[in-house]
Amino acid sequence: MKRILIYILVGLPLALQAQTALTLEKCIQMAKDNNKRTEAAEQQYLASRYERRSTKALFLPSFSLTGNALYSTSDGSYSSGNGQLPVLGADGMPTGQFAFFPGIDLSYGLDWIYSGGIKVEQPIYMGGKIRAGYRMAKIGNEMAWQNKRLTEAEIIVETSRAYAEAVRTQELTQVATSYHRLLTELMRTVESARKHGMKSQNDVLKVKVKLDESELNLRRAENGYRLARMNLCHYIGLPLTEQIEIENVLPHTDDTGERASDIYNRPEYRLLEQKTEMARQKVNVARSEHLPQIGLTGQYGYTNGIELNGQRMLEMTQSFNNLDEAMLETKLAESSVASADENLRTSRLQYEKGVELLSDYLEAQTLWQQARQTHVNARVNCYLKWLEYQRATGKIN
Repeated sequence: MKRILIYILVGLPLALQAQTALTLEKCIQMAKDNNKRTEAAEQQYLASRYERRSTKALFLPSFSLTGNALYSTSDGSYSSGNGQLPVLGADGMPTGQFAFFPGIDLSYGLDWIYSGGIKVEQPIYMGGKIRAGYRMAKIGNEMAWQNKRLTEAEIIVETSRAYAEAVRTQELTQVATSYHRLLTELMRTVESARKHGMKSQNDVLKVKVKLDESELNLRRAENGYRLARMNLCHYIGLPLTEQIEIENVLPHTDDTGERASDIYNRPEYRLLEQKTEMARQKVNVARSEHLPQIGLTGQYGYTNGIELNGQRMLEMTQSFNNLDEAMLETKLAESSVASADENLRTSRLQYEKGVELLSDYLEAQTLWQQARQTHVNARVNCYLKWLEYQRATGKIN
């Protein structure tokens, strides 16, 4: 009995942990940790840092050491006899005189032979090649960093979209459940009234049709919520069959910042800027090697940069307009929900008092459901438009 109790107490924290609802921040962190693209971008960034350090060392003097050792047991000797050698005059002719040449007797033996040396090289001027190479390595390091930012931004956007769809389908399921509950209660009331002769069978059938439709819509909403959770599991690195729960909370979208936000903080623009600078440094390297067609290459990179920057500005302006319209649609949906709630409340009171037809009460319920669904879609769409605007202005990561 004690062992069973211990097992229950040990498994209790795991069960509580499994029931914890996932927040958007938690999902984004899990997506970053489990995404292979993040790891690849990180490794590329680290490699670029080492490359930068390597090229920086070219400014410093280089040292090289040499050393040799030879051991030999060979020996030998050389000797020559003595004698009289003729003496030559200034004109190269013999003078008739002789000089005594002593004999030579040499011997040698080899043992250990050592040699060593040190070599120091300091580059003074290499035509700008070293400086341009270091600048290119530095730019490559910055490009790797911006690529890492871009990868993380894409992961954040993808995960946020998946999370928003999960929130959307969850709320639509709640709306469908509430609507089905209303019709179920109405069905019970109408059947009771028919038994007492106060309602006809036709009224019961009308409610039955609406109830069947709501059951179908509820099933579709539940299936959509199940698929949305599976899609979210795919992005955050969990098995697709994992039964996760999410918090029904999305970031506020009312803080959009200045409309004329600076697009130059976007990683895409920074990458474009660094590519243009990389082209300039390649021109410097080519110039140091006396290669032709230097100016055309540099001008080509600069022209492309101007064209793409204009596209980024158009994208940012369009995303702001979409967000502005989505916020207005959300406000309109909120007003529609308030109106539908009041209409449903009034219709219920009038129906219970017998002054309103059943068909009118069913219509009020249908309008209430449609208003709720429209509000859910408008709120989630507004968040997605806000997410796109944040990405367009470089505010993500």
